[in-house]
Amino acid sequence: MERIFAKPRIVISRCLGFAACRYNGDMITDPFIESMKPYSNFLPVCPELGCGLGVPRDPIRVVRTGGKYELIQPAADRDITPLMNSFISDYLQNLVSVDGFILKSGSPSCGLCDVKIYSGKNINSGTSPGGGFFGRAIMERYARIPMEDEHRLRNFRIRERFLKAVFSLARYQHNIVREGVWKKRKVYSRHCPGFHTNPGK
Repeated sequence: MERIFAKPRIVISRCLGFAACRYNGDMITDPFIESMKPYSNFLPVCPELGCGLGVPRDPIRVVRTGGKYELIQPAADRDITPLMNSFISDYLQNLVSVDGFILKSGSPSCGLCDVKIYSGKNINSGTSPGGGFFGRAIMERYARIPMEDEHRLRNFRIRERFLKAVFSLARYQHNIVREGVWKKRKVYSRHCPGFHTNPGK
């Protein structure tokens, strides 16, 4: 039987080699991501553009007070939280058949575990590491799907584990579609401060 190598569908931050959409108008070219383009179906997304912010734009930050998270644009004294939450809800509602995520490290929207979470709106407020708004939503909804940021993927072992997971899942989902059968399977476990894999059922 001929072995089929299905291309994984990977949601990726648009600024990682797909568009100059960072807050300062830059784009990041990553050699590893460039090498994956012929072998993957990338689905670029920029939540900050998606919720209506332009390029360039004043930086935003995640603020946590009393257990509540807000997304603030300090220079404009603007609360972006409702716009971002609306975009995330619409985007995830329409996202189907995904095999992995590669998101921008440190981003207040896309970051998975190394985002600066401010303890107040004051510029001198202390910070602690955590996830961005979009990144946290992804981790909560897709805990069983391979996900990394471009910074962690510079580590060979993490990169190798990620590649094995996304291509295995892509092949598995291809077979499910072909056979018309579906069952849940844990294929990947990510080790990152603040990240928890949901228990299987």
